[in-house]
Amino acid sequence: METLCWLSASDLLDMYRRGGVSPPHVVASVTRRIDECEPALNALYLRKDGNAAARAVESAKQWRERAPRSALEGVPVTVKENLFSVGDPAPIGTAVNPTTPKTVNSPVVDRLNDAGLITIGKTTMPDFGMLSSGQSSFHGVTRNPWQLDRNPGGSSSGAGAACAAGYGPLHVGTDIGGSIRLPAAFCGIYGLKPSLGRVPINPPYMGRVAGPMTRTVRDAAMLMDVIAKPDPQHRDFMNLPPHTIEFAGALEQFDLRGKRIAVFADAGMGWPVQSDVAAAVWDCAQLLEAHGAHVETIPPLITEPMLDAVCAFFELRSGAEISVMSDEQRAKILPFIVHWATHRSGSFSGADVMRFYGGIMAMKEATVAATHSYDFVLSPVCPIPAFEADFCCPSNDPTKALWHIAFTVPYNVSEQPAASINWSYSTEAATEGLPIGVQIAGRRFDDLGVLQISRVIEQLRPQQRPWPVRLG
Repeated sequence: METLCWLSASDLLDMYRRGGVSPPHVVASVTRRIDECEPALNALYLRKDGNAAARAVESAKQWRERAPRSALEGVPVTVKENLFSVGDPAPIGTAVNPTTPKTVNSPVVDRLNDAGLITIGKTTMPDFGMLSSGQSSFHGVTRNPWQLDRNPGGSSSGAGAACAAGYGPLHVGTDIGGSIRLPAAFCGIYGLKPSLGRVPINPPYMGRVAGPMTRTVRDAAMLMDVIAKPDPQHRDFMNLPPHTIEFAGALEQFDLRGKRIAVFADAGMGWPVQSDVAAAVWDCAQLLEAHGAHVETIPPLITEPMLDAVCAFFELRSGAEISVMSDEQRAKILPFIVHWATHRSGSFSGADVMRFYGGIMAMKEATVAATHSYDFVLSPVCPIPAFEADFCCPSNDPTKALWHIAFTVPYNVSEQPAASINWSYSTEAATEGLPIGVQIAGRRFDDLGVLQISRVIEQLRPQQRPWPVRLG
């Protein structure tokens, strides 16, 4: 029973159907694993042990009566803090925000509850979700289970760490510039950023999506079958029309032969790419080509002014919020965030704001133009593996806070689906043994295609190391 926390959702469901294992057994195993790993990991800010145990008993009854509410009935899941759930505070990672319990669920939480999944806890995130790091003024430091002195990435930091550490098979994160894919890459798991609007979310925002973070591609597809269902309350004005895709059912219905894949391993800007990260991309590309894909190299998708426009836009957004706060309130926020959001935003003019918006639209146009001739685009997720746990970004320099998102943010802006899947492990002295993910992106709306080619990569990649049962 101690190994149940490590099993995939698909394996657990087979056991539920046969009756040898029931949801209470699984929830108990996950709870014991959490007891073992927290607080060293600090992936959960809110545990829901009592509620999870009660829901597990309910799910066991559904299975006994052969009436599961979905294919994921009784499977444990964690949910990122900023996806609201009734009765739970959601301070968005920062000590300056109130901890008043929420009175409504997000669409994602409603879909999980409707399908009979069991939420075992809410996962941590950095201040305002504006760091690719596990640093938070409210939650403290979340660490990478592969090496505790390393970062899990962010902003879905707790979800990435929890997934790799065995806190059950299913985790839901959010992504506005790389916040699912970066922790997925740092923690060696699979993370899908769906097309904008594929998964209903509230509040909606430019580039903001919710998506699965799992240890297998199949589990991600099964989770997408639940969370991508329409929201009856129509709370996401960017939501795509209802679809008839069965992500898990169609996962294996894919032929790699003849697929056109573009590949690049250098963004041409921002943080320099570590050699073993670039090597992982080229190794993956060569194997895909050997199995029938048509692979071509392409130049970087975007320019440095485009990346700076996105960085400046995010700075302006957070800077505007901080500018109306008192000194006492600002003192509660991570100093790094305050410096990042205000070091230049106060000098921007209205003309600058329009220039930044124009740069974002130019990024969208350039990304779509560079990729429309291909079925998929392969690249690094991040230029480096996991950086230091006590850093807020790779350099820990607020003026360079987002230099490492040049590979991920274009697909938020262009609204295309993109995923991180682990390929290999670092061979560099400073990062030896840490996971290295590759990013695979598809045309907008082709979430199924990205899942399908991710499944191929999962089957072709080198042998993977065991999950970090012993932390650090």
